[in-house]
Amino acid sequence: MEKRVLPEGGVVSPKTRANRTKREQGGEPRAREVIAGEEMRKTEALWKYRAQSLHPLPPGAPCRCHRMERTLLPNPGTTDPCPARARKWSDSQPAGLEQVGRTEDHPGPGASTVPASALPRTGSDPVLLKTPVSMGSIPDSLRASDGQLHAKGPTKPPRTPSLMLPDASGRPPTYCELVPRVPKVQGTAPGHSCPEPEVPWWEAEEDEEEEENGCFARPQAEVSLSPLDKPSCLLGPQNRPLEPEVLRTLRGLFLEHHSESTALHLLLVDCQATGLLGVTRAQRRAMGVASGLELLTLPHGHRLRLELLERHEALMLAGALAVLGCAGPLEERAAALKGLVELALALRPGAAGDLPGLAAVMGALLLPQVSRLERTWRQLRRSHTEAALAFEQELKPLLRALDEGAGPCDPGEVTLPHVAPAVRVLEGEELPGPLDESCERLLRTLHGARQMAQDAPRFRETAARRLRGFRPNPELREALTTSFLRRLLWGSRGAEAPRATRLEKFQRVLSVLSQRLEPEH
Repeated sequence: MEKRVLPEGGVVSPKTRANRTKREQGGEPRAREVIAGEEMRKTEALWKYRAQSLHPLPPGAPCRCHRMERTLLPNPGTTDPCPARARKWSDSQPAGLEQVGRTEDHPGPGASTVPASALPRTGSDPVLLKTPVSMGSIPDSLRASDGQLHAKGPTKPPRTPSLMLPDASGRPPTYCELVPRVPKVQGTAPGHSCPEPEVPWWEAEEDEEEEENGCFARPQAEVSLSPLDKPSCLLGPQNRPLEPEVLRTLRGLFLEHHSESTALHLLLVDCQATGLLGVTRAQRRAMGVASGLELLTLPHGHRLRLELLERHEALMLAGALAVLGCAGPLEERAAALKGLVELALALRPGAAGDLPGLAAVMGALLLPQVSRLERTWRQLRRSHTEAALAFEQELKPLLRALDEGAGPCDPGEVTLPHVAPAVRVLEGEELPGPLDESCERLLRTLHGARQMAQDAPRFRETAARRLRGFRPNPELREALTTSFLRRLLWGSRGAEAPRATRLEKFQRVLSVLSQRLEPEH
């Protein structure tokens, strides 16, 4: 008979080898039980070793290791589990995590007081069924996996509610559960209304108070429409004249906006400074009239007339500074001239229709300190021929006609009329020009002022229509106000000086800048 010698020195006969192969293949039920018992003993010994290595016990103390537990039934006729030992409710399913470390009964006097949850539990730790089941249902309710006896898995927790996302192309909606979406609200709950956007003051309807049996009472105090103590976001509480940082900010603001946008900003501020738009009910009651165009023709409109003259001169000096402050190359000054010409074209009648703004910009271009820059104007004609032709052939004749009282003044074409000549006459200043035409020009100026006051409601409607839908830049809008220009040019302290003194000093500053750019030969 053939025998085989093993490396350990043992001898296995062919019959023994055949029986072992038969048992390994599961041919005998008894062999399967023996294998299962050996596996259970190995697992129990492994857990005992782990428990002792993790938590060493003093000599004589009972073992705290986990042991293999099985569902033992005392007899086939009952479903009560065997009360031989306490059961630990611990499984790896989410529904059983709350029972980790809990027991059904209390330990005896000699049991250890260490909680059962002190030992870490791994996926190979066998667990006991939480609820006893009948004998016939055990094979259906238990399943073996990785050395565990599990109950059937709990129901899957609900996922985030998925939505049917409509496709803009008209195809059927697709199912998507990765990106949950919030459904759009189809309607507004009763009693709740969406807030309406605030209407700007230049678009709001102005209700005119009509007193049938009332009489006019002359106001005791004059109204100011351009307060000088208005807070600024571009200037600090105390500032020096012509701060370089502020000048760079202003240059960036004007470069960001094209001439049409800047013209609308200037129109908005001019309408507010003149009292054409934005006049409150209290101001109208104090003025005695509904518009600043009417107030400036009345005796108690002295303060408004001074504010309009101040604004005209501040805008004119600021425009001249935009050219004379360019200390760079010649092309930079020519580009500044071109920008002012384009702004004047955007302010002319038929466009923005802001004649006071147009007069201020043209006054800056016609100042002696600017008009003497021959090389700069020559560069403008060479590089920007269209702007130079528009200045010479269109803008200069238009300004001359407006100063003489013969320019366009129709409310449909003009949004804000040219008020500077009437304001100068009513303040006692002499009109420029030859003496033989002074009387005729004076009559035209006074007639234009009376017609302007009569057409104030039509000018207001034109301005509201021109500015409808316009949303200004707050910084650029502030940069065009009278109070900001006064503080920028003369500082916070110099702005309180008398008007004649301030104008004389700044004229000298402009003359020095002009001589530096192009010295006289």
